[in-house]
Amino acid sequence: MTTKRRRRSIGLLTVATLATAPVLAACGSDSEGGSGSTISYWLWDSAQQPGYQKCADAFHAANPSLTVQITQYGWNDYWSKLTAGFIADTAPDVFTNHLNYFAQFADLKVLRPLDQLGPTKDIKNTDYQPGLAELWFGQDGHRYGAPKDWDTISIFYNKKAIADAGMTEQQLASLTWNPDDGGTFEKAVAHLTVDVNGRRGDQPGFDKARVKTYGWASDGGGGGGWGQTQWSPFTGSVGGWTVTDKNPWGTTFHLDDPRFQKTIGWFFDLQRKGYMPSYQTIGGSSSTVGPDKQMQMGTAAMGFNGSWMISTFAKLTDADGKKIEIGIVPTPVGPSGKRASMFNGLADSITTQAKNPQAAAKWVSFLAGQQCQDLIGGSGVVFPARPSGTELAVRFNKDKRGLDVTPFTDQVKDKTTFLFPVTGHAADITALLKPAFDGIYIGSAEPSSLTEVNRQIEDLFKVGS
Repeated sequence: MTTKRRRRSIGLLTVATLATAPVLAACGSDSEGGSGSTISYWLWDSAQQPGYQKCADAFHAANPSLTVQITQYGWNDYWSKLTAGFIADTAPDVFTNHLNYFAQFADLKVLRPLDQLGPTKDIKNTDYQPGLAELWFGQDGHRYGAPKDWDTISIFYNKKAIADAGMTEQQLASLTWNPDDGGTFEKAVAHLTVDVNGRRGDQPGFDKARVKTYGWASDGGGGGGWGQTQWSPFTGSVGGWTVTDKNPWGTTFHLDDPRFQKTIGWFFDLQRKGYMPSYQTIGGSSSTVGPDKQMQMGTAAMGFNGSWMISTFAKLTDADGKKIEIGIVPTPVGPSGKRASMFNGLADSITTQAKNPQAAAKWVSFLAGQQCQDLIGGSGVVFPARPSGTELAVRFNKDKRGLDVTPFTDQVKDKTTFLFPVTGHAADITALLKPAFDGIYIGSAEPSSLTEVNRQIEDLFKVGS
């Protein structure tokens, strides 16, 4: 997958424009029948489109009077076009939804409650990986998303870079970290960092201003998605810290916690030590050079990323077109004594503009059913929400790609995951977080500045209360 599908947010512009959406959305038909025989379905991941076309074909075979028309947009275009669609009454019938957008859409009443439509009213939480289905209930108690897939975080690494450094996969798989000296994790990152003169980061004479290969890849500041592929495995394993007082729908935030701020300071100091690329090196706020590109260019040896990127990393080749051998190991063990990974999931939602809500619900039910999820699992692109689909994805990666992807699934099995924060005011929160964490990354702000950001976030929830 080439998109950064789970790490950004809607932004202030969307909030301003969507504020009018509930009024305009009333233009969509509420009839249970309707003439819509073509169901429009939007997704943003080009790697998943072929698998979902197979689902659409199977759905049409079972429902000859209904046809699904799939439209795929890149990540940024996807959300801007979806927003424009809500305003102009041209939104799709069904779309792939994200937890960082869900709260705003639910509040603006542009989503149909699935539990009020016949084909989707009996979706069972227990049919899916534990905790996934429960994430898609609004504060009104209605379900607005049918579980689609899930993801966790692990470390991708370049096998040649590890071998050249005289390290083993077993060493990488047993790394530990702490915010005082970085633990064996920081030692490994330092040793994997090589300057233009061939000196490693843990050797005398290392030139941190002229690095050829960084030990740790960067995926930006992380403010756009709660540090999912940046610092969340560290803050999640520091011990005793959570983003909010409860999840979902927390209103008290903990960015002012000294444990969190110390961890953030240590993490971004990796860049100042020369072990991780600078903000400017990866393309600044646009983050155009992600961890996969850094590893492909040989400018990084390893880094965090999500399970949705497995197929992208598996296809990496060097400048000569030679396949780059990639390995995967779990996140490091933190002061808590455990590993940690954010646990996130996507879902399919029906808009209030759906021309034929019952037909749309049939399609969503099919997407959430075992037949479609097994088809997706068999493609090996993501882990479907149903356990059987997950097993097929694990098997595909082992048999077809020679990749052991259990570091991702073990996080779920070992119960070392924590949920992506689902909160109100998500877009406004991101508008505060992104510049705050970018500033810390750049060096223009200290981690202590997050105390004021925390106050500003909590003030959002006091308005009108």
